[in-house]
Amino acid sequence: MNAGSPGALQHPEAFAPAYGAVDLTTCDREPIHVPGAVQPHGVLLAVDRTEHRVVVASTNAAGFFGRAPRDVPGAALTELLGEEVARRVREADVGGNLDEALHARLDVAAGPVDADVALHVSGDRLVVEVEPLSPDAAPVSYRATRAAIARLAGSSGIDGLCDRLAREVRTLTGFDRVMVYRFDAQWNGEVVAEDRRDDLNAFRGLHYPASDIPAQARRLYTVNWTRLIADVDYAPAPLHPLLDPGTGAPLDLSHSVLRSVSPIHVEYLKNMGVTASMSVSLVVEGRLWGLVACHHYSGPHRPGHDARSAAEFLGQTASQLVGERVRSREREQALAAAELMTDVLTAVAASDREPLATLVEDGRLLRMLDAGGVAAWTGSRLLTCGEVPPWAAVQRITTLLARADGAATFTDHLSALSPGLADVAGSAAGALRVGIDGDAWVLWLRPEQPRVVDWGGDPHNVQIAQGEGAAVRISPRKSFEKWQEVVRGRSAPWLPWHGITADRLRNQITGLMLGRSRGQIAIAESLQRAVVLDEAPEVPGLEVLARYCPAEGGQLGGDWWDVLPLDGDRVAVVVGDVAGHGVHAAAAMAQLRTAVRAYLLEGHSPAAALERLDTLVGTMPGNHTATAVVGIVEHGGTGDGPGDGSAAVVELASAGHPAPLLVSAAGTTALHVPPRPVLGLGFGPTTGLDGENVRVPLPADAALLLHSDGLVERRDAGLEQTTAALAEAATRAAGELLPDPERGMAAVVDRLLTAVPGGGGDDTTLVLLRRR
Repeated sequence: MNAGSPGALQHPEAFAPAYGAVDLTTCDREPIHVPGAVQPHGVLLAVDRTEHRVVVASTNAAGFFGRAPRDVPGAALTELLGEEVARRVREADVGGNLDEALHARLDVAAGPVDADVALHVSGDRLVVEVEPLSPDAAPVSYRATRAAIARLAGSSGIDGLCDRLAREVRTLTGFDRVMVYRFDAQWNGEVVAEDRRDDLNAFRGLHYPASDIPAQARRLYTVNWTRLIADVDYAPAPLHPLLDPGTGAPLDLSHSVLRSVSPIHVEYLKNMGVTASMSVSLVVEGRLWGLVACHHYSGPHRPGHDARSAAEFLGQTASQLVGERVRSREREQALAAAELMTDVLTAVAASDREPLATLVEDGRLLRMLDAGGVAAWTGSRLLTCGEVPPWAAVQRITTLLARADGAATFTDHLSALSPGLADVAGSAAGALRVGIDGDAWVLWLRPEQPRVVDWGGDPHNVQIAQGEGAAVRISPRKSFEKWQEVVRGRSAPWLPWHGITADRLRNQITGLMLGRSRGQIAIAESLQRAVVLDEAPEVPGLEVLARYCPAEGGQLGGDWWDVLPLDGDRVAVVVGDVAGHGVHAAAAMAQLRTAVRAYLLEGHSPAAALERLDTLVGTMPGNHTATAVVGIVEHGGTGDGPGDGSAAVVELASAGHPAPLLVSAAGTTALHVPPRPVLGLGFGPTTGLDGENVRVPLPADAALLLHSDGLVERRDAGLEQTTAALAEAATRAAGELLPDPERGMAAVVDRLLTAVPGGGGDDTTLVLLRRR
């Protein structure tokens, strides 16, 4: 069948003899990594890694090397590649240097030939793929590649980066069309950038469903960044023997450059008129973000190995830039939402009305999370703004998304949770919910994505549609029609920062409501339980334990603690104490905890975060004061210095708070942290913020103890005496209990809580951390 002629392939089983024919109903389960065949523009040899003798070979190897087919299996590499090339292959295998192809001249049946020799390991086999240099190959210089990377880096935004990437890859490889695909959260795709011959119709804006690139293909794209089909009319070269004698299984070709591809995919390309194709993966944080897809229409096309490697390098560079720009854009969106939230909360605080009523009636609440509607339940009545479905649907949605702790939960596909909600997808296909305490909650709603996208409006695309007959089973147009069905009922996806922003708003609104409540101790207690965690979160590289003990009689206090992963191997740990007891202290504590988290996530140092916290305390009603100690732990790796496994570095700052202790069996010492005044006394900004941060090492055999004054303040003893008693108990506990890998930290914490007798008059907080 000629390229471009419609219809199914005549012998699809030839493309994958290891598993035979597939059809459209089974292609999502097709084991494409073990096809049992390769494309014939090169030869494949799988050799044992001890004697480097051929175990499995592509059947075209016999003709290429001028051997009888029966003589290739069992042949030594030296017999086929020559002494020099075989030696280089062995050295690369022994040294693990398999990333770069070897350039070699081989004496083969047709005479001397220049070839690229690509190497990779598959199970117990070293796979050697020999690819004669392509007549399409053009030299690729380091200068040209470096200039292309500079142009990528100089592009503006993600869209500009994708546009530039398509142009650079097309220039480098010479394909007629180069597209950049982007996947959404459900693996549906869209062509977001394109560079093409002027006479070709545009594919930009084409959508296709996740089933067009099934899960096993996405996995291969993630582990093998490039895939070339030099000629869609190729006749596959089967592997012989089909099953590896050592394993009884087909050879895994996941990393092969010659791997034969799915006949379904070849059929798809032919129905598009494509004669050759190549793809380059875009992988962001280990997840397939998109693809660079290259199509040729004027016959076979095989860029050289250097050009493909350069294109892969561009893809890797673009992947890093995409990740950075996605994170930057989300940070900017989150900061804009935080600024908007501050304005909204200021208006709510200034109003004498019920906080939730003022909040919902402020139209900016919709903009804050890009929602189409919002609903709130005060415990006795429903408040709405924007497009909101009927009460029964709202009730169903909030019940589905409710969490006991009130934290943000969200979905972009409500009808998947409850099919009946498909009826309200026009206003509520997706939702995000937070609990405000007790029965109150706030619910943001998003409508489904547009259901009709005008594929048929482009006259070129109309011509494609008119030219497709009944024999065409798969094509871009048919995929596009299928995509319209797949996305029906889904909203635009929520991002992590939406949930974080909603949680911050929840804490702030709860604080405002508590500040206006009289005698509602139960509400304040629930708030404290929601804000002060029961246990520390899991932090890679660190072991962290924390305890909070309320004052005798369950009297509400202002203590809080927090452990917050930052970027890289940095983790923030905070212990604070708002003066006083009761509703107002708990409400202020919730606001300060939320604020210091925000400052640290914005990248401020401990001292700078405390400066900003002091300013906030000064603006809060109620004349609050507070103390706090903030540390940022830098850890990771293995070795002999800070950040390399034997020690970590802790950057500390304090505002009127008890000094942190460095605990070890050799002795416990109080760390000298130059204190700034207690927060909220109105001293104003201090000078030399960086000077207030102190950096101390955290050895591998020591632990860092942060605590509130409730651990050491006693009516019948001085602070110096009680602190010394705590230090002595900590040293003994470290020697006796800390080495125990199973319960050492927990046992130390339990002992320290009772190290100074006579406690209980104030709430107590303790955080202990060490390197794992």
